[in-house]
Amino acid sequence: MISSPDVFNMSHVARFVRRTNADFLSYDFLYQKVVQDIRDRLDDITRKFNSVLLCGEHTGQYFLDVFPDAVVMDIVLPEKFSSYIGQFDLIISLGHLHRANDFPGVLIQMRRALKSDGVLMAAFAGGETLHQLRASLMQAEIEVLGGASPRVFPFVDTQHMAGLMQRAGFALPVVDSEIFSVSYRDMFHLMEDVRGMGESNSLMAKYRAFTPSRVFAHAAEFYKKNYGEGDAQDNQRVMANFEIIHAIGWAPHESQQKPAKRGSGQVSLTEIL
Repeated sequence: MISSPDVFNMSHVARFVRRTNADFLSYDFLYQKVVQDIRDRLDDITRKFNSVLLCGEHTGQYFLDVFPDAVVMDIVLPEKFSSYIGQFDLIISLGHLHRANDFPGVLIQMRRALKSDGVLMAAFAGGETLHQLRASLMQAEIEVLGGASPRVFPFVDTQHMAGLMQRAGFALPVVDSEIFSVSYRDMFHLMEDVRGMGESNSLMAKYRAFTPSRVFAHAAEFYKKNYGEGDAQDNQRVMANFEIIHAIGWAPHESQQKPAKRGSGQVSLTEIL
């Protein structure tokens, strides 16, 4: 069997994260919002979690205090816990699945790590994230350099995520997304936030050559022209979208509600319509 080539350079991912550790809390406004969403969803689950796995570079700092009576493990990369079979009541995955090289494989490992009727709660970036920035940089590279460097992550959308969770063996998957629009002074202030979050370009296929400054200047003008707020271009701010996908799924258990068998309905739709 031939393995698929890696999409992300994980050593670069680790370097970008280490580089931001000291100042991360100055750039965690999206994490703060997503963490509150996950906490609200946890409140809707009326059960006690005795064993919890926290996945992601920063997950522990936001959730360790939520489970004072539980045994909690905090790891960075979900690829590293394949030996944990049936050990956890809850797995929280925050802000890293969009950089998984083997997305379906990671989901399978997560499901296997759960106890029967255990739950996975995941939140990660979706395809609408920074589409304005990606388009502006691509257009600038085409016009200035004659070609574009790979900058688009292979994002998963909500429909695809639901299918992947079912394939991984999760029961009762629920997937939804929310888009946050953030106003910035200009493209460069947005890029500072992106670096501060540890989300610099880690694609294996990206160009290694130095990008001339005129590419970024051209991209900033394109961004302002096409995604600016208001009419006075000199003082325009620009908008940036961040899409967060939330996914919840359960390890199968006999007590869970089962979907009705195909053809088991007692009333014909023709009689209703």
